[in-house]
Amino acid sequence: MDSNHQSNCKLSKTEKKFLRKQMKARHTLLRHEGIEAVSYATQLLVVANGGLGNSVSRNQLFPVLEKVGQVDSLLMPPNKPYSFVRYKTIEESKKAYATLNGKEIVDDLGQKIILYLNFVEKAQWKELGFQALPPGLKIVEEIISSEDEKLLLESVNWTEDTDNQNFQKSLKHRRVKHFGYEFHYENNNVDKDKPLHGGLPDVCDSFLEKWLKEGFVRHKPDQLTVNQYEPGHGIPAHIDTHSAFEDEIISLSLGSEIVMDFKHPDGVTVPVMLPRRSLLVMTGESRYLWTHGITPRKYDPVQASKGHRSGVITGDVGNLTLCKRGIRTSFTFRKVRQTPCNCSYPLVCDSQMKEPPPLFPESDKEASQLEQEYVHRVYEEIAGHFSSTRHTPWPHIVEFLKALPSGSVVADIGCGNGKYLGINKELFMIGCDRSQKLVDICRERQFQAFVCDALAVPIRSGACDACISIAVIHHMATTERRVAALQELVRLLRPGGKALVYVWAMEQEYNNKKSKYLRENRTSQGEKEETDSGTSVARLSEQQMPDAGNQDSTCSVPSMNDFQKGRCNSRNIAKSKLPIHTNRTSFHSQDLLVPWHLKGNPGKENPVEPSGPIGTHDLSPVFHRYYHVFCEGELEAACQTLNNVSVLQSYYDQGNWCVILQKV
Repeated sequence: MDSNHQSNCKLSKTEKKFLRKQMKARHTLLRHEGIEAVSYATQLLVVANGGLGNSVSRNQLFPVLEKVGQVDSLLMPPNKPYSFVRYKTIEESKKAYATLNGKEIVDDLGQKIILYLNFVEKAQWKELGFQALPPGLKIVEEIISSEDEKLLLESVNWTEDTDNQNFQKSLKHRRVKHFGYEFHYENNNVDKDKPLHGGLPDVCDSFLEKWLKEGFVRHKPDQLTVNQYEPGHGIPAHIDTHSAFEDEIISLSLGSEIVMDFKHPDGVTVPVMLPRRSLLVMTGESRYLWTHGITPRKYDPVQASKGHRSGVITGDVGNLTLCKRGIRTSFTFRKVRQTPCNCSYPLVCDSQMKEPPPLFPESDKEASQLEQEYVHRVYEEIAGHFSSTRHTPWPHIVEFLKALPSGSVVADIGCGNGKYLGINKELFMIGCDRSQKLVDICRERQFQAFVCDALAVPIRSGACDACISIAVIHHMATTERRVAALQELVRLLRPGGKALVYVWAMEQEYNNKKSKYLRENRTSQGEKEETDSGTSVARLSEQQMPDAGNQDSTCSVPSMNDFQKGRCNSRNIAKSKLPIHTNRTSFHSQDLLVPWHLKGNPGKENPVEPSGPIGTHDLSPVFHRYYHVFCEGELEAACQTLNNVSVLQSYYDQGNWCVILQKV
């Protein structure tokens, strides 16, 4: 639909609705992907909604595009909800623009999708950064025959009596059974003194003997985990516990192929096709340092020309399509380790870690010590690097500050590097932070800031027209301390004053949308502004991460009574170690340690240096920050325990729970 027609004719209601949606698609592509549409005709079009990321395959889209003209090329970036089509001539491109805009097609899941096309000058997307298998990773295709595959699949009885000690109840995202030793998901380890009766199934013996002779493993496995994945199921990124198992881990894929994602601590992701009846062998770096996981989805992006052959799924966007998943059963064999691990990766090895993870605090004193060691000390160590990743203010916070009356006195409690202190020049803003180094950065930027604790701010009661607390209260280690931090904000406000509070959310997927934290895969740390909580981290092992996606997450909304009695967490966590989170994955515990992978010694004199090449062992220091991630309703309930406070607004913003409260 051209602009002349729009200006000379009165548009119908349907046409107006279409133009609004086309414009929205255009703005979304620009805002989230940096793809800028042009107002004049070109040979190249971007097709919004027509991408691998929303289940539209090459085989499905190409015939639709070809009906209106000769397609020169169709580029489909992996995991993106758009594609690029180049026609032989501009006339054919204009015809596609006029004919296909607003066209409804059905995706591979049977859902209706409407295409929106815009002209562009160039096709652009973020390339996949690594095109080789991780070091130590090997895939052996057709390792068994189809007859042997059938034999192995039939050997697993998923309906046996639940009293059988080999039986493991279905997990949230798959069915699982253990042989030899049971893998305990609450601590991600095995009890080496309690082998399961019967050992490994006899049917496996001949295969294992053969693989031993062929050198795929040096030790005969004595532990087997059988997982069954329905289409749409997956497993979060993890590293098999160093102290639990020996070097070689082998996994046999039966029933269907799958794409498994391998991730290096520096952020590089390598998607690898595991064909049906293939054997995955992980040793060395790929076993000890890279995480591996399966994205929950029903289709995998694959190389159109390679079919189901093994190897890296490259970023060749002219050769990607979708492959429908089937029911996949994996037989993963391991050898239980009887001595501590002495691998070459001590920073991610539980056997070689200098200090064990801290316990859940049971008193205010323990909570204060935990915060001192795993919040205050860490931010002093990472201040320069942390500041280098904090530069883009969040829109809703900017909106709150710009809506305040001119001349308002505003306190930013936990101001970090002061990125919000200069947003509205009409305000008198002052910041405070527990980190001396972050306060120094504020002062270098000519902001007013001082060092203090968020639980005891040296400002006169009722002196502030407004306060903000962004990504601070989730660092308090008990319910009482979190409520006390909120009470301190209220104390600073005059009657009628408002406070804006942001905390990290347990729910990183909300209303069927993933947060930026889950969506984003960076190729290098600090390349972009991170989510409010921050984590620019090394992906550590699953070894100290209870649940690790293997069990249902526990997150119950606390009642007012719970807060008043200091009973926010319903489960008994006394004497339990704090789990270590794996970056860019969903949370499986409300209280956890989030790693920060320090790069260089950044600051004014020492800028951040890029990380070393993939495959090197020289990992940067890793620090762990304590977090309590909030469940839906928890922050609002905490606010409602305060005296003289009204909650004006409660909302979710990109993986954070937020409230605006007012002192009455």
